[in-house]
Amino acid sequence: MEYSVRPAREQDMQRIEEIYAYARAFMAAHGNPNQWGTTHPPREQLEQDIADGNLYVVTGEDTIHGVFFFLIGPDPTYSHIENGAWHGDRPYGTIHRIAGDGSGGILQAAVEFGKQRVDYLRIDTHEDNIVMQHAVEKQGFRRCGIIYLADGSPRIAYDLTV
Repeated sequence: MEYSVRPAREQDMQRIEEIYAYARAFMAAHGNPNQWGTTHPPREQLEQDIADGNLYVVTGEDTIHGVFFFLIGPDPTYSHIENGAWHGDRPYGTIHRIAGDGSGGILQAAVEFGKQRVDYLRIDTHEDNIVMQHAVEKQGFRRCGIIYLADGSPRIAYDLTV
């Protein structure tokens, strides 16, 4: 399927929430019930991401199939890394909260979108999210170490030099 990426809009919220619900169920069914639990990301966060212009949807055939956060600039969660190091120390784009409806190819669309805007990308995922770890590595990301979210939860960090 041919995808395109555009900024998310408020009127997309119902479909965005459906996609995140699908992704949470998928993660739970594949051994990762704790990364997003039953409510992450919260609607307020998504609304703020839309207002800030950082939430994007992946569309194909007039339907939204995926959603992700993208920002170029420092991410506070990436300021400290353990058990490894970043492969670059320059401006980067961050992909967070990526989810799809099962159509496939959403991560690739998000990565291509990011590569068109910056030559260095970062992403992270939960240690139990084996599916995402495989997908990220398939896109060419390299494992860098462990970072910690604001609540102290560890995540496996990756980067990609374009």
